[in-house]
This record gives sequence, C-alpha cells and structure tokens, in this order.
Amino acid sequence: MNNPVLILELALVLAGAAALLAVWRLLKGPGPFNRAVAMDVLGLVTMPMMAALALYSGRGIYLDVALVYAVLSFLGVTALARYADRGL
Repeated sequence: MNNPVLILELALVLAGAAALLAVWRLLKGPGPFNRAVAMDVLGLVTMPMMAALALYSGRGIYLDVALVYAVLSFLGVTALARYADRGL
C-alpha cells in the first residue's frame, strides 16, 4: 500500500460514504437540531474531500473553495446555535 494515489482514492471513497451517511441523517433526522448536526457533519466531510480532490487533480483553486466553504459552514452553525439559544 505504498501507492499514494491508491491511498487518496481510498480516502475519497471513505469520505463519500461518510457524506452519504450524513445525508441520510439529514433526511431522516427526528428533529431540527439533529438535522443541523448532520449538516455540520456533511460540511466537515466535504471539506477534506475538496482538499483531496485538489491534490488529486492538481488544481489549487479547490483549496480556496474548501476554505470559503469552511467559513460559511462555521457561520451557519454559529447562527443556528445563537437562534436556538436566544431566538432572532
């Protein structure tokens, strides 16, 4: 297992499986906060997928997209937590 491309492809497959599980929880979540956590997990899984895709394809722009996506995901979860705590 010395081939770095094979390891990268395996990481992408496992991250894809984790993303599918997060989407399943997002659709089947019993409550809105479970769905919010599933959305956060989906964001946390897709960011490394974008970084791995940038490494795999050799395009650095995907790293910028992953960084912006991380900031937006953090802001969304923070806004949801603030709403849950105090309302609008």
